[in-house]
Amino acid sequence: MPDYADSRTLAEVEERLARSLPLVFTGEIRTLRQQLAEVAAGRAFLLQGGDCAESFADFNEGTITDTFRVLLQMAVTLTFAAACPIVKVGRMAGQFAKPRSAPTETRNGLTLPSYRGDIVNDLEFTAEARSPDPRRQLRAYSQSAATLNLLRALAQGGFADLHQVQQWNLDMLRASPQGARYRDLADRIGETLDFIHACGLDAAVAPQVQQVQFYTSHEALLLGYEQALTRRDPATGNWYDGSAHFLWIGERTRQLDGAHVDFLRGVVNPIGLKLGPTADPDTLLRLLDVLNPDHQPGRLTLISRMGADQVETALPPLIRAVQREGRPVIWSCDPMHGNTIDSGTGYKTRPFSRILDEVRRFFAIHHAEGSYPGGMHLELTGQDVTECLGGAQAITEQGLADRYHTRCDPRLNASQSLELAFLIAEMLKEWRREIGLAGTVPATNNAP
Repeated sequence: MPDYADSRTLAEVEERLARSLPLVFTGEIRTLRQQLAEVAAGRAFLLQGGDCAESFADFNEGTITDTFRVLLQMAVTLTFAAACPIVKVGRMAGQFAKPRSAPTETRNGLTLPSYRGDIVNDLEFTAEARSPDPRRQLRAYSQSAATLNLLRALAQGGFADLHQVQQWNLDMLRASPQGARYRDLADRIGETLDFIHACGLDAAVAPQVQQVQFYTSHEALLLGYEQALTRRDPATGNWYDGSAHFLWIGERTRQLDGAHVDFLRGVVNPIGLKLGPTADPDTLLRLLDVLNPDHQPGRLTLISRMGADQVETALPPLIRAVQREGRPVIWSCDPMHGNTIDSGTGYKTRPFSRILDEVRRFFAIHHAEGSYPGGMHLELTGQDVTECLGGAQAITEQGLADRYHTRCDPRLNASQSLELAFLIAEMLKEWRREIGLAGTVPATNNAP
């Protein structure tokens, strides 16, 4: 947690946030939990993606819209290819805080606090910029509210209408192989809608065609901010964290006796739990007892972030333990964090080939264990950045410097994201074909 020098200002900020309106509402959170219960049962798939760390400087309509557009493209690719409903959750409207491996950073003999995300301090390497400032929480709240307003307008106001599916293709993709594959898919969707209309059914007015349900998520890291936006529902007496629909506990903060686990066990939002290669079955089961003691489907998503070279040894024991106890969880794959390397040119990057490798192994492991590979958790952007190596664009180490804009971790660009979506769609379609049960997971993976 940040070490705020001005405790009085921190208290004033948290009090002001506590009097503010929640950013999301209880009905939306309940609906998401119902949809995630479908994922847990193998009848839907979770697509979660967005920025590694939102920033104040890059806040604009185009950035938000392009990321939303890429997630729509990925979702429609998965839906059409695998005949599977997609639950769409963005790492948006609140993903401002970042965990750090060390509390300080040293450059040229100068040691300053680490950058912890724009909600805490600034990326600029000066003593003033790196000092944690509690007032930045108010700006994060305001930007999150504006982002949510735009996302709701895009999701419900016609932009997401399937009749516009061809217009979702970003300019940067039009000349790429992924853009061509997407155009072909969009043409087939258009033909399907025309066929439905010719049969006398008016798809144009169906809400499932005109709009989408889109939810927000972030890591619940800055607990004072999260607590200030938590509200009690007078109808049920339950506590809801109003900062986002979905919150997750990171790899660094999943201690059984830690404050982050203790806080999130008390709210009814759906939550995620990041699991790195050091996670062990016994500790995981104890965490499940704390975070989901009633074994409610849709409550808990386990997000594995093992790395391509460790997933085959680290993930199966966890799956077997959960299967053995009959716990109703969603298994999601974060193929980003375990595959981060330092390039030879001084940039932190992620080879696209290793990301694909972990995704393939994730699906293969779940196939072998008889469990459902229910989701993907990705750091991506709709911008044409050059931060991850490889992909159809063949980004090289020398090319990383062209458009390396991230404030923290490297992200997939639009082309790489869509390329990954086509791969996931093929594997998900194959899994559903082999299971032969319209996507229903084996009984051993259902709640008792």
